[in-house]
Amino acid sequence: MLEVRRLNAGYGRAQVLFDLDLELRAGEVAVLAGRNGAGKSTTLKAIMGLVAPTSGEVLFQGRRIQGLEPFEIARLGVGYVPEDRRIFTDLTAGENLEVGSRPSREGVPAWTMERVFALFPNLAGMRERPGSRMSGGEQKMLAIARTLMGNPTAILLDEPSEGLAPVIVRQMADALRSLKAAGLSVLLCEQNPRFAAEIADRVYRIEKGRVLPE
Repeated sequence: MLEVRRLNAGYGRAQVLFDLDLELRAGEVAVLAGRNGAGKSTTLKAIMGLVAPTSGEVLFQGRRIQGLEPFEIARLGVGYVPEDRRIFTDLTAGENLEVGSRPSREGVPAWTMERVFALFPNLAGMRERPGSRMSGGEQKMLAIARTLMGNPTAILLDEPSEGLAPVIVRQMADALRSLKAAGLSVLLCEQNPRFAAEIADRVYRIEKGRVLPE
């Protein structure tokens, strides 16, 4: 589904990723594990075209996508949920979902508002609530739900459990298992080893911009 080969990337003259290799298979949950500053978020941003790789390859369904604009990568079927969520706080939950809605994609189960509310029951009663009046955990769920409304084939999640109450973390783990069962491929950054162990088919440990040997 997604393959990264010898990826090098960074910010200006500061190199962050060094010959990084990873793959995400169809219907798999893969976790990038490591401390803050290890290069996890930069990896997702480089895949999504938000950071320009200096060398290496990023392949999505066999097609090279490095060098494409983020919106072009999204149109191919890659969803991205940043750590800071980026929801529209002046819009309601329902309006946020409508903004993210895109036509269904061949071979991918279509996501509707009712379906994402079933995935995240906490949001079901918040259809008319502005994003600014939602908790951090609710906003994170809404950010994932909005991305799903774009009917992606694969989704990149940056620290989905960070800062959440234990009960919300369990709900997030259940939701990610449901996404896998629905056939979605998921690549996520995560610092919580227990959370990662619950959901991951594969774990890549990153340190100083490099994937450590297994």
